[in-house]
Amino acid sequence: MVWWHDFIRIIFITNTLLAFYIVFHRRRSVSTTWAWLIILLIFPVVGITLYAFFGRGISQENIFSINKQHHIGLRNVQKSIAKAPKEVSPSDTSKLGEIAIHFFNCNNESPLTKNNNVELYTEGETFFHDLLKDMVRAKETINVEFYTFYSDNIGNRVLQLLIKKAKQGVKVRVIYDAWGSMGATKAWFDQLRKAGGEVLPFITSRNMITRYRINYHLHRKIVVIDGRISWTGGFNIGDQYLGRKKKFGHWRDSQVRIVGSASLLLQERFVMDWNASIKRPEQLIRFNSTLFPDLDEKKIHRGDVATQIVSDGPDRYIPYMRNGMMRLMQLARKRLWIQTPYLIPDDAVFATWQTIAMSGVDVRIMIPCKPDHPFIYRATQWYANELTRCGVKIYIYEDGFLHAKTTIIDDSFSTVGSMNQDYRSYDLNFEDNAIFYDKKFTKKMTELFEADMKKSHLLTREEIKKQGRILRTLQSFSRMLSPIL
Repeated sequence: MVWWHDFIRIIFITNTLLAFYIVFHRRRSVSTTWAWLIILLIFPVVGITLYAFFGRGISQENIFSINKQHHIGLRNVQKSIAKAPKEVSPSDTSKLGEIAIHFFNCNNESPLTKNNNVELYTEGETFFHDLLKDMVRAKETINVEFYTFYSDNIGNRVLQLLIKKAKQGVKVRVIYDAWGSMGATKAWFDQLRKAGGEVLPFITSRNMITRYRINYHLHRKIVVIDGRISWTGGFNIGDQYLGRKKKFGHWRDSQVRIVGSASLLLQERFVMDWNASIKRPEQLIRFNSTLFPDLDEKKIHRGDVATQIVSDGPDRYIPYMRNGMMRLMQLARKRLWIQTPYLIPDDAVFATWQTIAMSGVDVRIMIPCKPDHPFIYRATQWYANELTRCGVKIYIYEDGFLHAKTTIIDDSFSTVGSMNQDYRSYDLNFEDNAIFYDKKFTKKMTELFEADMKKSHLLTREEIKKQGRILRTLQSFSRMLSPIL
């Protein structure tokens, strides 16, 4: 048996040395380093296998394909902005607002658009009804980009409508994340391809098993119709987003419909993602006025909501969106209200919330009452408990599942998008947010948050004390692994 003991010893030593090399050879946050080190040391061999698929950095090939894309539509966005009304209400884009506006546009990537009509949707029935209605009216292009497509009732309704529009001569393009759309097979999408539409898995979805990288996902939810009407937010395509899944029950989300110049920015985001994901040169999208129309020459209904579209992904070394959202939240003087299904902030965001709350600002964070993913929910509970001790008010939504990703800052600024308050959205996913510098829209967001509070309960220190030892242990263990969940 001596040889067996020696073999185990060699495996243990080799695993330990390999674990330290794997974790420390690439620059990453301290918390992520420790989380992977724990996994690699506690679970020999299995941990290395997990790291091979989930821990490696995004491939250099993918980074090159994404970074080389140009802002082909930005010139028309700038033209539309130049023709828009010169003034936006000073109360909406105050000196504080200009700080955030400048941050997001410091590289001329996210100009402020001022001539937008914005509608907010929180229920799946009305969202899908109006989205399909917009698609029916499409004349030239429909560009669709989602993390999740399910081959279910609503998924097939959307697909059949896209097939119909493609047969009518409308240019239909779809980008999807293969990992998030596991029920939607290639054969399912081939129905649209045969009708003349084009469908691509996002670049990080291609060969993700053979390349040992399945941890980087397209999490954006974008639809742009004729370059004039756009949608973005938290809804994906599937029956559960209509509240038809018993596991989740009522589904509470947030999505915005935008008519105006901000649609051109979402169009540009789609085009850049498409061009990064193409397999053949003939699929490349080039600038044309059909995709990027001069909106001032079109008779469309627009408003005056000042809007920025910001997007980010792991192709950047610095977490641009996370830093920008921190900068925006630091502007709060009265109120910072957040909705998120996953509450797993990194140290920087946690400290930001803590500091804002200690400054006398009313900080409230709303989370769901039920888990989507068990480990992630236990980590969410740990952070909810800790933030409560720091003076942050945590509301637990009890009317189904809360999937909204929103932020309200004072009476003037608000955001809706795909970005959760967790490590995955900060560092691993490709996300987008719409930021609104508008009092009327922010008032509507505030009223909806207040209505949701009536369907929630406030987490108290007494409730935290009643949590059992096993639950607290699970929360602590999940929190330790939170940087890699």
